[in-house]
Amino acid sequence: MQQAQWLGHPRGLATLFFTEMWERFSYYGMRAILVLAMVAAVEGKNPGLGLSREVATAIYGLYTSAVYLASLPGGWIADRLIGQRNAVFWGGVIIAAGHFTMALASNASFFVGLILIALGTGLLKPNVSAMVGQLYANAEGARKDAGYSIFYMGINTGAFIGQLICGALGEKVGWHWGFGAAGIFMTLGLIQYKLYDKYLGSVGATAASTGDAQRDAAVRRKGWSAVAVFLLGLAGVVLAALSGSLLIDAVKLAQGTGIFIVALAAVYFSAVIFFGGLDSTERKRVGVIAILFVGAAMFWSGFEQAGSSFNLFAQDYTDRVVFGWEIPASWLQSVNPLFIILLSPFFAALWVQLGKRNLNPSTPFKFGIGLLQMAVGFLVLAWASIYVAQGEKVAPTWLILTYLFHTTGELCLSPVGLSAVNKLAPQRYQGQMFGTWFTASALGHLIAGLLAGHLAQDTDVAGMSGRFVFVFMTTAGAGLIMLTFMKPIKKLMGDIK
Repeated sequence: MQQAQWLGHPRGLATLFFTEMWERFSYYGMRAILVLAMVAAVEGKNPGLGLSREVATAIYGLYTSAVYLASLPGGWIADRLIGQRNAVFWGGVIIAAGHFTMALASNASFFVGLILIALGTGLLKPNVSAMVGQLYANAEGARKDAGYSIFYMGINTGAFIGQLICGALGEKVGWHWGFGAAGIFMTLGLIQYKLYDKYLGSVGATAASTGDAQRDAAVRRKGWSAVAVFLLGLAGVVLAALSGSLLIDAVKLAQGTGIFIVALAAVYFSAVIFFGGLDSTERKRVGVIAILFVGAAMFWSGFEQAGSSFNLFAQDYTDRVVFGWEIPASWLQSVNPLFIILLSPFFAALWVQLGKRNLNPSTPFKFGIGLLQMAVGFLVLAWASIYVAQGEKVAPTWLILTYLFHTTGELCLSPVGLSAVNKLAPQRYQGQMFGTWFTASALGHLIAGLLAGHLAQDTDVAGMSGRFVFVFMTTAGAGLIMLTFMKPIKKLMGDIK
């Protein structure tokens, strides 16, 4: 069954493509209105939570960070306990439950739903990505890159449609209608996944085995015990917070979580490199993954302004009236996935054609160029902010141009990074290494939430341009560093292209 073809690729790619498409529909659809719902007034036609921008964006950063941070234990659970295929299914079930919980009209269900979505995405996201790479032979480097680019187009098709539907329902009808719609489409993705998982063959069907049944059973017992302890502890914290006996400062929690993620990443990479039973070549390759981790975190800290500070910029400072009707602010977030859909086939073909001519740029080069394009996008908004400071509302084309630069940067970095992790990671650490890739996203998203509270402040509009320039300089500097050290990084990669 695995030999069946779809667009010149294994048929199983279609199963994973549509599963991820509907999961991203639900995630980005809900994300598009999340900050807007939190800062909206408690009373009114479409009541929200009435939170300050600093607190709302900090919560946003904590949530989007938790979504990706959960990928590390999610990868481990798949590798050691249930297999990647089961992890994807049960992760989707938990995600759908989270969206339906958010659709209930209460503050408690809002935050419980966010936690469920984070846990479910931690199971689904790293493992569906890992299975894509396992559809191909190790020697199919350029073809695998192309497969990941097609897969990435599915991600953005879901994001594009989800932000339009959930955004319109959330802003024009009611926030909870948008949250509920996300749950419905996640459920559709689960149905599709179970109907067509036969095309995956043996990919992701079982957890990793040492060959010693008794040892494997012991690992599973300890693993399930750890999972149970974590869930009980999390339930206790949630109940204490909801009852009011535990008061949580979202901003301080976000800052502390950032320190924790950096420490966790440092400890994890050190443990794998020095105590993971790797040979010299594998250690060097894991070292490259650590370098890409830093670059990815920098990229996502800027890119993820789309759902926070850029979204608030669209709401407050952008003229969105078209033929007498004001389009939802969240719709402008759909520009990025639309560009991805249009440009992904070009980039996928570009890497393959360059690979045939032995001209395919290296992974560190693509990362450096991606960061530089991210920086240019912030420079565009810095220019637009000059007009905002003069009391004007600017045209949507400023945000559209920013999203164009961020999209081309994303296409140079994100799908290529996924493919690089798959090729560089030791086989027995596949799921966990994909978890580290999404942990980089977690760190970037957390920084983005804290940064957004600074960028989106409405009490110092005159200083907005300068704040965007600062982000431009920081991101451009990271890109130049990556390009400067491109050759040493390539040397560590060895024969991996």
